[in-house]
Amino acid sequence: MSGYFGTERQQRLQAQAEAGAAFIRATPGACQIGRMMGCDDPDQLGWDRIDAILARDGACGFRLIPAARAERLRAELATRDFRLDTWNVFLADRATALAATASVLDAGLPDGLAQRPLPADPLSETTRRIQALMHAAGVVPFSGSLLTGAFGPATTVAIGADDGSLVAAAHGYLPHNAASPFRHHAWGGLAAVADSWRGKGLGTYVNAMMIASLFHDLDATHVYELVGATNTASRRMVEHCGLSIEPGLVCGMALPRDERRFTQ
Repeated sequence: MSGYFGTERQQRLQAQAEAGAAFIRATPGACQIGRMMGCDDPDQLGWDRIDAILARDGACGFRLIPAARAERLRAELATRDFRLDTWNVFLADRATALAATASVLDAGLPDGLAQRPLPADPLSETTRRIQALMHAAGVVPFSGSLLTGAFGPATTVAIGADDGSLVAAAHGYLPHNAASPFRHHAWGGLAAVADSWRGKGLGTYVNAMMIASLFHDLDATHVYELVGATNTASRRMVEHCGLSIEPGLVCGMALPRDERRFTQ
């Protein structure tokens, strides 16, 4: 038991990502998407492997694909009756991100709120509460094992209130293996804020906490986050943390042509 969360299909895909962890670490072109099996170089991973993933899971994630390659990828998926949903990539190097997040964190938290300890147990009540908070905010969470770093360097940050409630959380990790040119790039995301605490800047604050941890604790050289083209609130959040859009890269998710979007 690894602390899977969500619908039956979401949990099955999380289990495949965990079961494939050793393969992902050792195979050029593979990367750890968290929610499902993933790829950061289709040419290296090869279409035989990608086709096997699509046939088994009905989904595959793609990270940091050159924008010039994206249309060819989309066309190749279309011949298999899959579409490619994409997100804009926002990217920052260490110095830029740490300077921006320092100004956010220097403002401090509102009275009555404090950072909570990082969860260590994938099955703990704290981990489940973080997953539930993300789910309530419309974010498909990772498994408890991935949130707590059981399959590779990761950080999960949380903010709680004096009454014991959890009010905000975010997660980041190193998705790419040693063969990838992005092996020192960290992914950040899963930022979530409880409904009753929205509009107080906590999304930006918890995102900044997570980014600072990625550099200080995981020794990343860069951080990237994914934002939907129409998600202006998330775009403002990541820009306040020093990230800017990188038009030369695309992230996406392959799904059957008629299936609803997996996550926003």
